[in-house]
Amino acid sequence: MEPPAQADLKVVEAQLGRRPRGIRAVAHRCPCGSPDVVETSPRLSDGTPFPTLFYLTCPHATAACSRLESAGVMRDMQERLSTDPELAERYAKAHQDYLGRRRAIEDVPEITRVSAGGMPDRVKCLHVLAGHSLAVGPGINPLGDETLALLPDWWAKGPCVPPAARGPEDGAPRFGERAEGRAAVEGDENQ
Repeated sequence: MEPPAQADLKVVEAQLGRRPRGIRAVAHRCPCGSPDVVETSPRLSDGTPFPTLFYLTCPHATAACSRLESAGVMRDMQERLSTDPELAERYAKAHQDYLGRRRAIEDVPEITRVSAGGMPDRVKCLHVLAGHSLAVGPGINPLGDETLALLPDWWAKGPCVPPAARGPEDGAPRFGERAEGRAAVEGDENQ
């Protein structure tokens, strides 16, 4: 995790098409150097509880997750989750990991038992599961790891935000400058 630079906030705003709310940190960077997952505050500045701690922002990655959802991947994962006790146990641990990380930032009573993505017993958002896996690394969220393994290289055609949207001298890494950004995903046999 790293605090977001002004350039990161510009990129995320361009990715989302709106001003981002509650960003605490860049939780993961795409190999192009842009943020692709941000960590958000559990309570937004207006007081609203916000359960989604890790928010997938890259439009290429989110579109790829949406295509998986449309292809029935969540349904297949849900079926396995309901019949595979080991998977269910690992997914429940991912839920506890998510809650613990959020609680370490701020305890928000309204969302104490609510994680995201359907955890611990449902699969309802691959975007959140992938974001969790990218933010914390492999081996924590089994269905997030599976989602990442199914995704194409969303960065392969270049950054999702054109350099002009970043500003002329904003210090944001340019495409190819952060090849190590994929290191959390590469090197893991599940990816």
